[in-house]
Amino acid sequence: MKKNLILFFSMFLILIMFISMFYAAFTGRKENTVINNENAPGGASTEVLEQNLRINIRTEPPQLHPGLVTDSISKSVLLQTFEGLTSFNPWGQTINAGAKVIKISDDQKTYTFTLRDTKWSNGDPVTAVDFEYAWKWVLDPANQSANAHQLFYIKGAKAFNEGKGEANQVGVNAINDNTLQVKLDNPTPYFLELLATPAFFPIHSKVARENPSWANGSSNQYISNGPFKLSEWHHGEKIFLKKNNNYWDSNVVKLKEITMLMINDPITELSMYNNDELDWAGSPTGFLPMGGVMEVYGEEELNTREVAGIYSYKLNTTVEPFNNVNIRKAFALAINRQELVDFVALKGKVPAMSIVPPNMSLGSNSLFNDSDVSKAKQYMQQGLEELGYKDVSELPAITLSIGATEEDIAIAQAIQKMWKNHLGIDIRIKNMELKEHIQNVQALKYQVVQDLWIGDFKDPINFLDMYREAEYRNNGTGWESKKFQSLLEQSKKELDVTKRQDLLKNAEAVLIDQMPVIPLYFYSYNWLQKDNLINPDVSGLGQIKYKWASFQ
Repeated sequence: MKKNLILFFSMFLILIMFISMFYAAFTGRKENTVINNENAPGGASTEVLEQNLRINIRTEPPQLHPGLVTDSISKSVLLQTFEGLTSFNPWGQTINAGAKVIKISDDQKTYTFTLRDTKWSNGDPVTAVDFEYAWKWVLDPANQSANAHQLFYIKGAKAFNEGKGEANQVGVNAINDNTLQVKLDNPTPYFLELLATPAFFPIHSKVARENPSWANGSSNQYISNGPFKLSEWHHGEKIFLKKNNNYWDSNVVKLKEITMLMINDPITELSMYNNDELDWAGSPTGFLPMGGVMEVYGEEELNTREVAGIYSYKLNTTVEPFNNVNIRKAFALAINRQELVDFVALKGKVPAMSIVPPNMSLGSNSLFNDSDVSKAKQYMQQGLEELGYKDVSELPAITLSIGATEEDIAIAQAIQKMWKNHLGIDIRIKNMELKEHIQNVQALKYQVVQDLWIGDFKDPINFLDMYREAEYRNNGTGWESKKFQSLLEQSKKELDVTKRQDLLKNAEAVLIDQMPVIPLYFYSYNWLQKDNLINPDVSGLGQIKYKWASFQ
């Protein structure tokens, strides 16, 4: 009897499994399959009616020219529409993209790239000339690119940018249509990672020469080489991207269209997400309201990821009172960062008492004490005496310029109160739109300004090099130091990893000691996404790519 029961239940389970398999086959459901591609993370092959992703990017991208972009909103568009010689896969590894073969000389100073058979979105071939043209365009001082310093590893690049050399002396040469040769001043271990950043993206040289304003918004002229192409750009309202069928790896791209709305209100964004009008809400392109999100969605539905980024306040060191280092230190030490991340900022932030994020750690995450109010008062008194002021009432009126998000405002108001309570200083808060914000920082038209820097590549130098020289447009503080410059220069030539780390650590200590920028907290992303959206790639660098994303 017992054997019969076992046989009965076994047959019953087999029947259930058979029915389930039959149903799955009949309804067209399939298991996730790994795409046989060197870059692909694997994805569902489920057929759906639409593959249209709807997201919010908050505001008009200030710049969609790869050589000029500096902000995260513009980069979030460019990472879909353009691609360099290399790229990052979803596991953070540097992989070949536009380059099929990469050869590096024994002295690690000459790179030879053999290009893939790739095409622009208009069907023209992508050539080595397009890369040479794009990189030299960034370096040309007439174009005033804030990213020019990122190419200074290339032989002759800095001299050309500073007007001390010629374009033909820059170590970038198209040997033929399919071969690009690059010569560096020194071995640069992270050079292949640099090539994945927008400053190194190609530009369709023929289109750009015929129409210098090609990147200003006309979809007919905006030619790109990435997985998606610009279809429509309704300024101030929305951007449509469509799958680029001329992209070399288009077989892995499942999304047909990406709709990027420009909604500058977190409550509206969340409401549209709840009403199935958006498939994503929050970072890195949108933002969530400060209150109520955790209570409604809880820990499981809210995605949080630490990224290589720092939220800070830059100081204009060319004007009083911030031309005085002790005043700068006083403002920095009078802030309680732990209180900010515990009670004010959105989830996942970490107090920052250094510049380089923990996930690129130099082992120096606390270069000063948080909320050291007594020392802040000592620095303030010393600074006032050096500037010839009797007390803080004689200081010039101070304005803190910030972005327009709820989090920016909440952080600024909290710090405004701390500076009043701890230093006796009243400050005014001024909101700025993103484009105005970038222009004012680069032109030093501010006193104290909010800044968010998300890393472009996985090396600490990315968070230090922008402060190398006062004239760098990404510096935005007017500060420079011979000692700091010397340490960074030595790090470029040092091949021993430990010794190089020590040089960068010492450089970071100089920067913090001089405090042209006040670190507040290391950044994290918070977002919601629909359950049926799979494989969007949010990297540890804070980049998002939809190349592998799809709906199932």
